[in-house]
Amino acid sequence: MRSIWNGAISFGLVSIPIKLVNATESHSISFRQIHLSDGGRIRYRKVCELDGEEVATAEIGKGYEEADGSIIPITDEDLAQLPIATAKTIEIVSFVPADEIDPLQMDAAYYLAANGPTAAKPYTLLREALKRSRKVAIAKYALRGRERLGMLRVVDDVIAMHGLLWPDEIRVPEGVAPEGKVSVREAELDLADALMATLGEVEMDSLTDEYREAVEAMISAKSQGAFEPPAEAEVEPAGGKVIDLMAALEKSVNAAKASRGEAKQEAKQAQVTPIRRKTAAAAPKAVGGKKSTSAAKKTAAGTKRTASAKSTAAKSTATTSKAGSAKSTATKSTAKSTSKAASAKKTAATTKKAAPRKRASA
Repeated sequence: MRSIWNGAISFGLVSIPIKLVNATESHSISFRQIHLSDGGRIRYRKVCELDGEEVATAEIGKGYEEADGSIIPITDEDLAQLPIATAKTIEIVSFVPADEIDPLQMDAAYYLAANGPTAAKPYTLLREALKRSRKVAIAKYALRGRERLGMLRVVDDVIAMHGLLWPDEIRVPEGVAPEGKVSVREAELDLADALMATLGEVEMDSLTDEYREAVEAMISAKSQGAFEPPAEAEVEPAGGKVIDLMAALEKSVNAAKASRGEAKQEAKQAQVTPIRRKTAAAAPKAVGGKKSTSAAKKTAAGTKRTASAKSTAAKSTATTSKAGSAKSTATKSTAKSTSKAASAKKTAATTKKAAPRKRASA
């Protein structure tokens, strides 16, 4: 990669020769201005206002315009002679935690490459020190005619530098927030949390510029003479429309689940889930159609039959018990009668035997 600036990193008394390389590039498609009638290219020419003649790039310099319109010429030599320590140096001024840097200050990004074999050792030292401290370095440097602020951090095995805007270049957001007091319900926040959880995370490498791809496809089709204008999509106007926030959030959650295939999975789980059986004591539902009514009738009939059977069994048991008791009583009575009869017979026999003896003695 081609370097755009050569200098050194000033790390205390350590000086690290480096080359500045652009870490980003623009892939946006640029267009030329043309004359619609004949397709001719429209070019801008640099013309001097005093003599009306076109001026070559080599003859163009810098100048500062005063309030009254007068111009003060400024040369590159004038700028080079200014007593700025950062003219060819990236001067580290402090080390701070990365979360102390406001993302609003982020500007262009660069890679810092070690310039020569002698720079390898101090370059690696600074890189490893940044890794171990888990901090970023804040530095000053001069580029394209002005002093700038930068942040140095480690990306893989390379030191990267992000250009930072100066704190006074960040505008205060006055009049940007919604006017008046706006309240948000807990239910709305819960749905917003559910939507965030459903959308989840994304691999940054998987994101692409779909608009640029569509423009490139259109240019390719036009160059081959096979371009067909796509059908116009119906777009609803976004402004001035009052929406139901809860309904919109619920639809968004369902759409996000459907796109990730979670809706089908939940439907399958719902089909597999067993239905709990109701107990016999539970009353049938009032609303349920004929099936529910007939089931209730069957349940009631079954309950009556069970109760009747239990009652019959109880009566039978009682009858059997009484019969057994009666038999037992009759048996006892018969035994007593038999015993009395046998005793009477014995008494009679004894009396008959004793009677002749009395006659003989007389």
